Amino acid sequence: MMPPLIARELQDAISRRGGPISFAEFMQVALYHPLEGYYRQAKARVGFGGTTDFFTASSTGAVFGQLVLDACARLLGPEEPSDYHFVEIGAEPGGGILPPETPFRSSVTLRPGDPLVIPDPAVVFSNELFDAQPFHRLVFQAGQWREIGVTWSGECPVEALLPDLSEPVQRMKGRLPQDASEGYHLDLPLAAVDLLTDILSAAPWRGLLILFDYGKSWRELTEAVPQGTARAYRQHRQSNDLLAHPGQQDLTCHVCWDWLEEALREQRFSSVSLQSQESFFVTHSIEAIERIVSHRPGQLDCRRQDLHQLLHPSNMGQKFQVLHGRRTAI
Repeated sequence: MMPPLIARELQDAISRRGGPISFAEFMQVALYHPLEGYYRQAKARVGFGGTTDFFTASSTGAVFGQLVLDACARLLGPEEPSDYHFVEIGAEPGGGILPPETPFRSSVTLRPGDPLVIPDPAVVFSNELFDAQPFHRLVFQAGQWREIGVTWSGECPVEALLPDLSEPVQRMKGRLPQDASEGYHLDLPLAAVDLLTDILSAAPWRGLLILFDYGKSWRELTEAVPQGTARAYRQHRQSNDLLAHPGQQDLTCHVCWDWLEEALREQRFSSVSLQSQESFFVTHSIEAIERIVSHRPGQLDCRRQDLHQLLHPSNMGQKFQVLHGRRTAI
C-alpha cells in the first residue's frame, strides 16, 4: 500500500499542474518526502540481508574503508591527512565508511537533507549518492524528444507524456541528439550535476573530492542504451516498473560522467580523473591490498573475500567508477 502522505502529495502536485508532472518531480516526492520518502525513513536499505533492497561497496564492511583511507593518503601526496577534515555525504543512518579512529583532523557525516557545511580543507567522499538524485525521462518519437511524466489514474500513478519539455530539460535541449532512433529512451541525471555544483561551491573549501558511483559518458547514454538506464530496486530485485512502490523502492539511473567532470573543472579542480573502481584501488590503495592478501596466507579470511567483491571485474570492480580531483586554491 502506498504511503498516504506521498499519495496525497503526488495527487496535489498533479492537480496543481492540471496534468502530468515530470518524472523528476515524482522522484523527489517518492525518495525525499520529509516523512515517507524512501531515503528519509529510518530503516535499513543497504546490505546483504533479506530486509534490505540493495548492497554497495560499503556493505563489505571495514575493507572498503581501509582502501579508501590508503587512497586518500596517496592522493594527498606529501600533505598529512591530519590537516584535513573527512566529509562523507549521503551515508546511511548508523553508517559511514571510516572507523572511530581516523588519521584525519575530524570526521563529518552528512545525511540526505543535511546542510552542506564543508570545513576547509577537506576530503569530500560519497558512495552511490549521485545515481539516486531525481532525473528526467525522455523518449524519441516522430522525430522529436518527448518527456515522460507522471499522472494519476484511479488509485495509482501512471506514465503520461508531458505536453512540452519541462524547464530543466528545455535549458539543455541544444545538447540533445536530433538523429536518435524511434523509441529511444534517454534518462537525464540533471539533479546530480546540481548537487555536485552545490557541494563544490558550499562555503569555499580546498581539498580532495572522491566519489564512487556508476555512470556512462554522454555518448554512451545517447547511443548505447536504447531502453535508458532507469531502474528500481526492492528486496534485491531489479525492476523496470518505476512507479510501482513510491516511497518503498529505490529509483536510480546512471550518472553522466562528462557532466560531472565538466562541473569539477569549472570549479577549478585539477588532476581530474575517472577510473574503474578496480583501477582506482589498484593504483592508489596497493599497500592496503597487499596487507589484506598477505594476512594469514593459506587460511580462510573474510577480508580477502570482501576484497575480491570490490576488485573483481565480474563483481564491483568494473560496475562502479571513481571520479576524483583536487582543488588547491579557492
